Amino acid sequence: MDTNFVIQTEGLTRQFGEQIAVDHLDLKIERGTFFGFLGPNGAGKSTTIKMLTGLLKPSRGLIDILGNDPRIASEAIEIKKRIGVVPEGLALFGNLTAREHLTFIGRMYLMPTKTLKERTDELLALMELDRDERKLASEFSHGMQKKLAVAAALLPDPDLLFLDEPFEGVDAIASRMIRDILKRSVERGATVFLTSHVLDIVENLCTHVGIINKGKLAEHGPLDDLRNGASLEDRFLEAVQKDSQGKAKLSWLDEAKA
Repeated sequence: MDTNFVIQTEGLTRQFGEQIAVDHLDLKIERGTFFGFLGPNGAGKSTTIKMLTGLLKPSRGLIDILGNDPRIASEAIEIKKRIGVVPEGLALFGNLTAREHLTFIGRMYLMPTKTLKERTDELLALMELDRDERKLASEFSHGMQKKLAVAAALLPDPDLLFLDEPFEGVDAIASRMIRDILKRSVERGATVFLTSHVLDIVENLCTHVGIINKGKLAEHGPLDDLRNGASLEDRFLEAVQKDSQGKAKLSWLDEAKA
């Protein structure tokens, strides 16, 4: 594997019974890249993130994350120390408050006590999660839970962030704030691997894009090269072989109302 890349896969495959969710995926992502990973529902995006973060074992293929092989136990631990993750389903501890949750996460990363407290205070205030300190995560709205998950991923200042639909269910103010934080993280040298169905956000944030369709990588490269003068939406629809006008029709919509 080439050490110039923070994420690299060769022939990465995940099969569930007879179904191939991810099919021989080859990725190369350089440090400092804001990478948008796109695809229709069921294309294999979340399965890919689970394999890259060690939550799911590949059926076949190789993975290199930050110069480490997740198949080797000691190297897998090193990877986990240097990444932050907002997974599908969020995986929050519902019986903890927001502060307790971040404190627990920080201790798992062996963060110094002073640093942990300072960052927790800043993140809770920034995400507006400090207004009801006694509220449990299970009592939060979906948007508040998403903000807490993003805060937990940012807390250890990771070299590599994996974000699975971080803007889903988040209001416009919080969305703008999270985008600004992610941009600043990339400017400082971090790498972001983002999945999102909101193409406008991807187009405004990402420097590179990969498009997966039916488990296979359809496109992969710098955003400007991929667009080639067209919009990201047009290129996405072309890559997944869908007509932007839609092929399905509803019969009653072709008839004038009485």
